[in-house]
Amino acid sequence: MAVLDIVKAGAPVLKEIAAPIEKIDGELKRLLDNMAETMYAADGIGLAAPQVGKSIRAVVIDIGDGILELINPRIIFKEGAVVDSEGCLSCPNLYGEVERAETVKIVYRDRRNKQKHLTAKGLLARCIQHEIDHLDGVLFIDIAQSIRLEEAKKG
Repeated sequence: MAVLDIVKAGAPVLKEIAAPIEKIDGELKRLLDNMAETMYAADGIGLAAPQVGKSIRAVVIDIGDGILELINPRIIFKEGAVVDSEGCLSCPNLYGEVERAETVKIVYRDRRNKQKHLTAKGLLARCIQHEIDHLDGVLFIDIAQSIRLEEAKKG
């Protein structure tokens, strides 16, 4: 596995609508593995393929419950609204208040090409919405109610 370079805000790939994945093969599975390693190395909780320069609909998430791989994820239901702070590996040191649905239901494929459904609340729901936004060319800074700069913490 390898740690990939994370694309920063301003890169054109982050503004594109990512292409659906047609085939789940060894190359995609390696990418998912590398995305997970990259996310962990950067102390993130989610990473979308466009953030590593690949304009395809793949996401990895781990909010502390183990890795979740989403291929061609689609939100099919949203409920409630919560405003909370978000950051992004593609926008270092920027944080903002973003309104998201409190609960989401999604449909996606896993690495075995099995269709799955998931209902998520709280942090997982927020993370899923944030990462799916990446697949649609939207950064959290595009929709944040406010933005703040925080210096990286030392040591």
